[in-house]
Amino acid sequence: MVTIRTMTAADADEVAETRLSGWRTAYAGIVAEAAGAVVGWACFGYCRDADRPPGTGELYALYVRPDLIGTGVGRALWIAALEGLRELAGHEGARVALWVAKDNTRARRFYERAGCRPDGAERSAEYAGTAVPEVRYVLDPLRAP
Repeated sequence: MVTIRTMTAADADEVAETRLSGWRTAYAGIVAEAAGAVVGWACFGYCRDADRPPGTGELYALYVRPDLIGTGVGRALWIAALEGLRELAGHEGARVALWVAKDNTRARRFYERAGCRPDGAERSAEYAGTAVPEVRYVLDPLRAP
């Protein structure tokens, strides 16, 4: 059964994703995908973990559009984030930390191939009411990729 109701502000993200994915499907092969389209994003800053050395940076998030996983977009974002973290730290020997869902084997392999390693720290974050165990990965000191 389908429920039809008036859209609310809380629906905005899902409506936007539905519109975008529907448009891409409907016009695939008819209209070329727009150049400069957002295909992924990364966010970083200073590390929020009190047990990491001062000046450690943190990769808060890195996401790639699912149909582009494995094409090099994630690696390009990772390299750009590392450059930004080096600038933030003001030197090449900076450190970086990041948290990954424990069961996200694809992401964990990605970071391991990039030279990161789990440091034994774990926590549980809540997403949409579900507890998700996470592990921390570190790159000490930050190296050129």
